[in-house]
Amino acid sequence: MNKPVTLFIMTEKGLISLRTIVDNGLKHAIDFIIVGRDKNVLKDYAKEIIELAETEQITWVERNDQYSVVSKYAVAISWRWLITVKKSATKLIVLHDSLLPKYRGFAPLVNQLINKEPFVGVTALFASSEFDRGDIIFQEKRKINYPIKIEAVITIVSKIYCRLLIKIFKIIISNSDLPSLVQDEKKASYSLWRDEKDYRIDWSKDADYLERFINSVGFPYAGASCMMDNMLIRITDVEQVDDVKIMNRDYGKILFINNGYPVIVCGKGLLMLKLAFFDQSNKHVIPLNKFRIRFT
Repeated sequence: MNKPVTLFIMTEKGLISLRTIVDNGLKHAIDFIIVGRDKNVLKDYAKEIIELAETEQITWVERNDQYSVVSKYAVAISWRWLITVKKSATKLIVLHDSLLPKYRGFAPLVNQLINKEPFVGVTALFASSEFDRGDIIFQEKRKINYPIKIEAVITIVSKIYCRLLIKIFKIIISNSDLPSLVQDEKKASYSLWRDEKDYRIDWSKDADYLERFINSVGFPYAGASCMMDNMLIRITDVEQVDDVKIMNRDYGKILFINNGYPVIVCGKGLLMLKLAFFDQSNKHVIPLNKFRIRFT
């Protein structure tokens, strides 16, 4: 008899989810896992996922290996690629980092934080031919307060993943039907993919927005970037400070230096840089001791 679930997993959310399945005595339902790697993040947790699978004697393969899914269900956790299941009877379940039908698509968590959404959440849904439009199985949300870094939000969202997975696995193991709810198309919105250009800081934006932006693309992502003295730097920690009246508001320039921390002029408001690194050398940018620097 085939085990009922195949897992497509990657990133920290995938590791935490697999550990939760193991800790709750549900690993016997796993046929095998497919492990994905992500070169676009600083740490993709593939090594840790594989180590856990081997410790728990769970069969695993890499995404580019040859494999065949024959289980009744396949579950995708933090997966970045299209999944084609050859066996038509296999039902594919996706866990998506938004409260669908809002933020369908790519990088939903990053874009929600940049837009200062009051809630974050996870939707478990059945996959469909059009991405993120399938019937909803479960949803759960949590209120968040700003400022907040994406690393902390990933921890919050990972806990939601775990709760939803436990519910789904228990229903599958009991051989019961999973619930499903058709999405309301009138409420649908979409989230675009992001690349290296989308990490670049636009100092003409207001300080409140830029603080959220920098917090939203930090670890495990590469970090918000800008140029300083013709060198690319990554800014990972900032703090808003009280604005002052500036008669020639040239955004991107240093206005003050407080104990080595530069205060940068934004389109509206001021930002103090607290932690930044040179992209190539990974050396610290701060403390700074000269004013005549323009960040672009």
